Amino acid sequence: MCLVLAAVWRVPLLLEPPTLSTDVYRYVWDGRIQRLGYDPYLVAPGNSKFRQLHTAETRLINHPDVPTPYPAAAELFFRAAMTVNESALAMKSAVVFCDASVVAVLFCWLQAWRRSTWWVLAYAWNPLVALEGAGNGHVDLLGALCLVLTAASLARGRRTIASIAFALGVGVKFLPATLVPLLWRRIRLRDAALGGAALAALYIPFLGHGSLPFGSLGDYLVYWRVNAPVYSALERVFPAAGLIVAPIAFGLATAFWTRWHFALESPEAWAWPVAVTLFFAPAIFPWYFLWLTPFLFTSCTFPLAVWTVSSLSAYWWLPSWTTTVAQYGTALGAVGWMLVQSVEARRAMRSSV
Repeated sequence: MCLVLAAVWRVPLLLEPPTLSTDVYRYVWDGRIQRLGYDPYLVAPGNSKFRQLHTAETRLINHPDVPTPYPAAAELFFRAAMTVNESALAMKSAVVFCDASVVAVLFCWLQAWRRSTWWVLAYAWNPLVALEGAGNGHVDLLGALCLVLTAASLARGRRTIASIAFALGVGVKFLPATLVPLLWRRIRLRDAALGGAALAALYIPFLGHGSLPFGSLGDYLVYWRVNAPVYSALERVFPAAGLIVAPIAFGLATAFWTRWHFALESPEAWAWPVAVTLFFAPAIFPWYFLWLTPFLFTSCTFPLAVWTVSSLSAYWWLPSWTTTVAQYGTALGAVGWMLVQSVEARRAMRSSV
């Protein structure tokens, strides 16, 4: 019944046009022009030569002066969704299907490791998931599905499935690449090769134009600064283009640490490296936190659960410093509360001895 309720309140969000983000119209455009024989990495929606390709919805696209920044798995997902119907509703429906699939995989994972299956509600009832999935139709839920499938498959010894699922997740967005240390020495060389081949195969339809199929991704990394106080502060101190590797370095370091300090089936091992990467990222949008949401069902991930909800403050029509305080202050407060609880627990153990 609780899961039914979660499905019910997604229905009006699904049927209404997106109100907090217009990214879904970019998805519709990318899928549509692929079906028409064009390369989304080369075609800018605002180019007057392609004006006749637009629909009423794709004219609402944001940043029409640049081609797509999304990796190949996301692009092929857009194309597949548009074969059903070239509309935002079709795209959002495909994302909601991914949402439901995350629930199914997470439920099976909890059941397999004898954890309470009630923890699936930590995902299904997270307001961020409903708003950014059914509401705004963000493709990050496809990435979250790939990531939780990777973790669940690896914990159950299904290394080939885990490798391919991880490659597909990286093909949605490059964010989970910092989790590579978690797969180190846990998958066979053959599985790693299959994953790499799967990722490379995704790009085959976009090759042959004399340039790498990255679209506007480079411009996004260099110039976009949104809701990223930590990166902005570092950029003032170290104003160098190479600073963009900092989020990757911190994420990889965290993944190496969790690799040795948490068990294979621990959700903390998957959540914290992604969270640290986002913390130091040059642009942090609320829907990026969808990658964390399947793993937030332990006490060690409580601050991250708080952060996923407080990230919605980015939509407030208030001064930026207030949203920064609301978003990061609450998350850091949760970290402080956890530290206090940990210290008190240790003192209690010592006094009992």
